[in-house]
Amino acid sequence: MINVLASIRVKTGMLTQFLSIFKANMPKVRAEKGCIEYLPTLDIDSKLPPQEFDRNVVTVIEKWESLEALQDHLSTPHMREYRNAVKNIVEGLSLKVLTEA
Repeated sequence: MINVLASIRVKTGMLTQFLSIFKANMPKVRAEKGCIEYLPTLDIDSKLPPQEFDRNVVTVIEKWESLEALQDHLSTPHMREYRNAVKNIVEGLSLKVLTEA
């Protein structure tokens, strides 16, 4: 199993618009072969010392059956459409692709 943490920095004031586009695409992603989990999450201000609270970051938690399924996901037409729809909303993206230790 492959786990992915994608941190997406959204321009200030555009979070609602971003989440609307993202959530509209979710059923297509969840229907893909190999998708186990695909969920957008937001920071909460926990006040725990190491946390870097940022209200403009969406962290997507993903689980895929294999690296091949993840790679196939990135080249689907609906993901190309999604990336085009959010290109002027997103300021940055970081990605962690993980496997069990």
